[in-house]
Amino acid sequence: MTGRRFARSSVIDSPRADRAATATVAVLAIAFALFFLLPLAGLIVRATEDESTWSLLKEPAVRQALTLSLWTSTVTVALAVALGTPVAYLLARGTFPGRAIVDALIDLPIVLPPTVAGVALLTAFGRRGIIGEPIEDSTGYTFGFTTTAVIMAQLLVAAPFYVRAAKSGFESLDPQVERVAYTLGASRLRTFLRITVPQAWPALLAGLVLCWARSMGELGATLIFAGNFEGETQTMPLAIISAFEGSSLGLQGAITLSMILLAVAFLVLLVFGLVSRRATR
Repeated sequence: MTGRRFARSSVIDSPRADRAATATVAVLAIAFALFFLLPLAGLIVRATEDESTWSLLKEPAVRQALTLSLWTSTVTVALAVALGTPVAYLLARGTFPGRAIVDALIDLPIVLPPTVAGVALLTAFGRRGIIGEPIEDSTGYTFGFTTTAVIMAQLLVAAPFYVRAAKSGFESLDPQVERVAYTLGASRLRTFLRITVPQAWPALLAGLVLCWARSMGELGATLIFAGNFEGETQTMPLAIISAFEGSSLGLQGAITLSMILLAVAFLVLLVFGLVSRRATR
């Protein structure tokens, strides 16, 4: 019986079995990589072989969509950092009743479909929303279907990515370092800015990039809560949808807009990689 088991294990551990396993892993890895690379390659080839691609970059609709997307995404990230950093630090360091519920509520927009987030914003801040209606009655201002609505939609779906990354960064730090700073006379604010933030900077930067990228690609919540008005609420993803639905840009316009988003995403990832390496060093 022992000899049979040894013989079987010898067959399993043979060089032929190792080569077969290596070949199988290589084939699966190549197939997985091609699944991601081929759509990008098709987009690039289709964009470069058509001469109208570069002329479409001068179209007002394309420039307006790009400018609006860059502007709203930048404002969204600034708000996420300003409002989300204290929340992330509190969740990482604090202990209070309902902490688990707050933590789950912040993660909820990540798993919710963006369309549900848009409907939720509409019922809360729309013209007949529980907050939007009294604000409109008292001030005459309407949140929905404005540039402000674009930022609100992006903030709801993108800020949790920053908060989650920042929370993980703060949790990875040793609290004893902060306590030592307190005993040396440093205030909590000074300790946070001079010690905590620099040590957690790689995680904060990762969250910032994720938040910005998610804002640039936001579609569902923006479409429902802000609408699709050229020059006011039409971001890049919405302009792509309009191109497919028969706008003046056409299919080639959708390809051009997609190429712009691809280039922006690549540059963001490249800059993030360079900055994160320096931060780690």
